[in-house]
Amino acid sequence: MLIYFFKHKYHKQKEGNRIKSKRIQANDRISSFSLFFLLLCFYVHQLLEKIEMDPTLEVVCLLLGFIGWVMVGIAIPNRYWKVSTDDGNVVITSTIYENLWMSCATDSTGVHNCREFPSLLALNGYIQASRALMIAAVILGSIGLIATLVGVQCSKAAGKDMVRKGRIVGVGGVLFILQGLCTMISVSWYAFNITQDFFNPFYPGIKYEIGEGLYIGWCSAVLALTGGSCLTCACKLGTSEKQPYPYQPRGRVYSGVAPSQSQAATSYGQHAYV
Repeated sequence: MLIYFFKHKYHKQKEGNRIKSKRIQANDRISSFSLFFLLLCFYVHQLLEKIEMDPTLEVVCLLLGFIGWVMVGIAIPNRYWKVSTDDGNVVITSTIYENLWMSCATDSTGVHNCREFPSLLALNGYIQASRALMIAAVILGSIGLIATLVGVQCSKAAGKDMVRKGRIVGVGGVLFILQGLCTMISVSWYAFNITQDFFNPFYPGIKYEIGEGLYIGWCSAVLALTGGSCLTCACKLGTSEKQPYPYQPRGRVYSGVAPSQSQAATSYGQHAYV
């Protein structure tokens, strides 16, 4: 009996260590994924600081930021932020999927039923934070898009002052970067809680897997960070623009006959010594 007890305890501890190791590996993958794209955007920013911005590059960066902003709007209402898993279940009667606003279920006949979360205060803290971050991302992206449209070199909205236009575009790039950071933090935090519950052997509720909404959010964050990092290089226009030199009139030109060699020598002999 004692041997069975220790054997059961050993297997239970071994299973717990295995699940804990899987959870750590999943969290490391998410952290590595986020860190990789942040470092990639930083490298692109450092690379683009060495070159001068041109209108074509500004338009490309603007398109990247715009696509990232649109994808944020697609990710927020997407219902598949997390999907119930069939791991370990013999009979599957329904599929449950959730996002930041509601929980839905699909039975074996294909009927969908959705229910909005009844109370904001009853939600988990990470869901409330993810909501706030995603809404902030939409607002920041909207302001950044307007600022970039005003400040690009091919636009006439801000006049012909390239210094001012470069600063406006730089502000738009910073706002796009903040949008990407808010989106990245929101979806990564949400995914972290999914993996934490999935690999927890003592979690009594339904276990979920990462849904397509999170992947859309990650792609949106990468595009916004890349476009914003490129646009911040437009601030160099405020310091590297060549300033025109003021016009200076030419000096007076005197015309006359050059003195002869004898006259020059006589003049030199009279004034050579004091």
